[in-house]
Amino acid sequence: MKTKYIYIRVFWALAILLLFSSCDFLDESDPNSVSTKDYLKTETDVLKSINGIYLAIRSNDCLGESSTLYTEERSDNTGRNDSQSSSGEPFQFSDFSLLPGNSYLKKHWVALYKGISRANFVLEYIDNAQFDNADNKKIYVAEAKYLRALLHFHLVRKWGDVILGTTYLESYSEISGNTFREKKETVYAQIVQDLKDALDSNLPNIQSESGKGRTCKAAINGLLGQVYLTMYTTLPENKSENLTNAKKYLTDCYAMRQFGQLSEIPYADVFDVKKKSINPEIIFQIVYKQGDKDYSSSVAANNQAQGETINSQKVTKGGGTFVKPDLVYEYEETDLRKAFSVKYGDNANAKSWFITKFRDTSDAAGTLGYGGNDWILMRYADIILMLAETEMYLGNDTEAIKYLDQVRLRAGMPGYVEMQNNADYKAKYPTLKLAILHERRVELAFENQRWYDLLRFFSRTELVAYFNTKKQDNYGISSLANFGTKDYYYPIPFDEWKLDPEKMWQNEGYE
Repeated sequence: MKTKYIYIRVFWALAILLLFSSCDFLDESDPNSVSTKDYLKTETDVLKSINGIYLAIRSNDCLGESSTLYTEERSDNTGRNDSQSSSGEPFQFSDFSLLPGNSYLKKHWVALYKGISRANFVLEYIDNAQFDNADNKKIYVAEAKYLRALLHFHLVRKWGDVILGTTYLESYSEISGNTFREKKETVYAQIVQDLKDALDSNLPNIQSESGKGRTCKAAINGLLGQVYLTMYTTLPENKSENLTNAKKYLTDCYAMRQFGQLSEIPYADVFDVKKKSINPEIIFQIVYKQGDKDYSSSVAANNQAQGETINSQKVTKGGGTFVKPDLVYEYEETDLRKAFSVKYGDNANAKSWFITKFRDTSDAAGTLGYGGNDWILMRYADIILMLAETEMYLGNDTEAIKYLDQVRLRAGMPGYVEMQNNADYKAKYPTLKLAILHERRVELAFENQRWYDLLRFFSRTELVAYFNTKKQDNYGISSLANFGTKDYYYPIPFDEWKLDPEKMWQNEGYE
């Protein structure tokens, strides 16, 4: 048994040895025959290693299109109507019955740390490589630090205190000595430092069409703003400073946009596979190759219910991705986003709501469902609504409403002030804060934002009270009664806790 636990612990730290990519980071190559410390000799070697980090985050166990299991299904947006067979362990996420031994939980933990390990490898050995252009070296360092910060941000929000990985570890003694839960305040400080370092580069403000899939300064500013906003609402210290910084970096991101008002960009265009590389709203995305067996997207086909053709030419079975009626009833009556995002499946085997937001019915994707949808990690509607949130916290309601109304106008909806005359709207969203949360939910549904929004908008006890207001009939077969303060964080995976219960103590409620 001891050997087994050691293997699990060293896996994430040594994962860099498993896989790098070639210059196209969607094509894999294996440099295992090369010693790690001798691998980075040329700029091309560094590029391959950077591409290896991007390849790591596109895994469905990490941040790829099927990582919605860890966020959307944890929230009140989606879930599963089958709690048995292969859905048993995934069902635990939306049922709030998650066990520390859940294999999907462990795979997510390992995948996130695999990406961090690859970033640490680049940062550890990049000085060994020869560069003709020193600016390129700074760009690669910036990319590695941005991705490391992004992965740590996902970890700290899901688990709280986590292992802070800033060094490439090669021996078991190094791994053992550096494997302990660091306080979340320290993790956030490292995330901030990595992102500030990443801004000190010649990365473009927005990537060109050929550079899509790689980070840019707008993405770094946007993430830094989101980090500060999260720190403001979840950490007790430096509240004023964190809120001021949230506004600064979100505003800097917004200033880098290549359009005027959001209404210039039709909502459906954001998810159009023909426009994914040229749409000015998208800031950072994971790129998928239409028609490619290995690197295509399956999100359109996987979401589609039996008997439907709206998403994909592929013939599908079952109900597709189950959308909880709780979300469906959140859409206002005339909201154009509802008809684009969800549909009721009326097949005898699939009578439920399913996702239609991601579509590729092209002949290139074909009947095998090899779609071209990119997975959007950041877009400007998200930034605009975070600016609304920030201004609201600052007491600048007029400015907050202007940002909120940008998103509502694009959706064909009346502005916030006008909606104060709508009794139903005012009853559901009696405060500007709840109105912003509502807008984020319907605008960003199925984009891995909802669970993090709930954690940011509510304390533990407030979140329990929020879920207690929901109706079980609108939630599917997942049990709302299971939700409690423990569910604010995930349990530490059993294998990590078992190896060292003192340094890797278990989260409250999972002991």
